Amino acid sequence: MKSFLVTLLLPLTIFAQTSIEKGKTYIDSKQFAKAEQELYAYVNYHSANLEAIELLGDAYGHQKKWDEAAAEYKKLVNTKPNTANYHYKLGGALGMKALSVSKISALGIIGDVKSSFLKAAELDPNHIEARWALVELYMQLPGIIGGSKSKSLKYANELENLSKVDGYLAKGYIYEYDDEPELAEEYYLKAIKVGGSLTCYDKLTALYEKEKQPEKAVSNLEAAQIKHQRNSLHYQIGKVCADYNVQLDKGERCLKVYIQNYSAKDGVPKAWANYRLAQIYKHKQDITNAKKYIDLAIAELPSIDVFKTFKQDL
Repeated sequence: MKSFLVTLLLPLTIFAQTSIEKGKTYIDSKQFAKAEQELYAYVNYHSANLEAIELLGDAYGHQKKWDEAAAEYKKLVNTKPNTANYHYKLGGALGMKALSVSKISALGIIGDVKSSFLKAAELDPNHIEARWALVELYMQLPGIIGGSKSKSLKYANELENLSKVDGYLAKGYIYEYDDEPELAEEYYLKAIKVGGSLTCYDKLTALYEKEKQPEKAVSNLEAAQIKHQRNSLHYQIGKVCADYNVQLDKGERCLKVYIQNYSAKDGVPKAWANYRLAQIYKHKQDITNAKKYIDLAIAELPSIDVFKTFKQDL
């Protein structure tokens, strides 16, 4: 009898493994609709499988189906209310829904968003993502509905205790959001010193560009290039030089290096590098080369309006 039951149940076990693994594979390869289809069919017959429910919620979330994602995450929270990550994912789905609806409709969601993130942080004192969510939430909410810089800083301090880099980046974000660029710069520089990831450099570069400090942005990008040796940083240097009409020779050199060494992993198509070169040559009043490079950009990506407008203005 025992062997008979094992034989009978084996196909169900194989089906479970196949459906869940297929769902994971589809998500990893960004085939989210296929993941949804595979996991939805499985969850319909195996409503107690928490892993499948979570994956289905993730598949919905990747497609910006926030109501459906939240519904799956609520099942997880109701089944295992002491699992921090389930509360965090529910808060994330509800938060994204709040951003996609009217401000009046969002007011009815924000309370649940906040309580979900707070619960996740309470349940897991080491949950970095939940604390990041609270840092951003408390800064972005108006004071009348619970926004608070002091509460945001509280969670930034908790992040700093868990991870110096995350704490410094969080404080940089807070001070940048609060229009205190000097303090934001100080903390982004601290993050670079103790961490030095591309994310750290990117945050500081974006701040410098926002504050119209292109020379500092270029210097920061050069430091990032020395540390990380990424071809994509050549494009970023060229872009800043072109946008702000500074260090044009350096920008020209970097963009040509980017094009010469280009591969798909660099992200930005060569057409945009050719466009930035056209900008630089226009700044140099070299209209012949400006036309040459904007034509190359248009040949690669003919539907980009900014390329066509640039050519018309030459």
